[in-house]
Amino acid sequence: MPRFEGKSVIVTGAGSGIGRAAARLFAEEGASVLLCDVTEGAEAAAEEIKAAGGKAVGRQMDAGAEEDVRGAIEAALGEFGGLDVFFANAGISGGRDSILEASPDLWAEVLRVNLVGPAMAIKHAAPVMKERGGGAIVCTASVAGINSGAGSAHYSASKAGVMSLVKTAAQQLTGAKIRVNAVCPGIIETGMTKPVFDFAREAGKLDRVGRLNPLQRYGVADEIARVALFLASDEASYLNGQSIAVDGGLSASHPVTRQAYGQVAV
Repeated sequence: MPRFEGKSVIVTGAGSGIGRAAARLFAEEGASVLLCDVTEGAEAAAEEIKAAGGKAVGRQMDAGAEEDVRGAIEAALGEFGGLDVFFANAGISGGRDSILEASPDLWAEVLRVNLVGPAMAIKHAAPVMKERGGGAIVCTASVAGINSGAGSAHYSASKAGVMSLVKTAAQQLTGAKIRVNAVCPGIIETGMTKPVFDFAREAGKLDRVGRLNPLQRYGVADEIARVALFLASDEASYLNGQSIAVDGGLSASHPVTRQAYGQVAV
């Protein structure tokens, strides 16, 4: 039986990248999926899923606005009769301003979407899931929240906050049978990282993207989406309050000069 047969799932940031890949995989595994995005991409992605025989509804929403989060959950209840999984994936990079350049407004907006958004997802999804007998919440953090060097100060701080959030939420939901975990992507080709990849392609240096991790490559959205599905599934039934890095091994070490496999370090 498909892992999510009869389950109701919300995915934010589902208009592109990791969210879109996850929504497709949830649907392939039998779930009824509410795809949410601040753009109209969610509706287009939902139509693709339905054309492939899946159950999906698209909805335009601001993942960092509490009323929009509440509205998405109400929509899932109305469309599917309940809620079993919430993948709080939506996020923004906020650009690459240094800590000396970033304005208070920029900090506030990045934290609103990247951290307050998942917090609101947990706040409003948990009571609904508890009534249903339990559920799973997965948030998208980042390797930028583990160590410096993978993003701006505001982005990194927001993702470190997500990692702390899932720990705190898992504890505060004790007895509710709701698991809360996070996935921490490394460098992945998505809509958010498109400028980086476009620049690398134009410069003929695409092979250098992701070269600092032991696998010496960047990742694709599907690789992150599959880990998110695992965290949401019964296969991860004893996994709670954790943040799982999916980064080719980048965060497994301090920065070093690595030699290729088989070569002897000088």
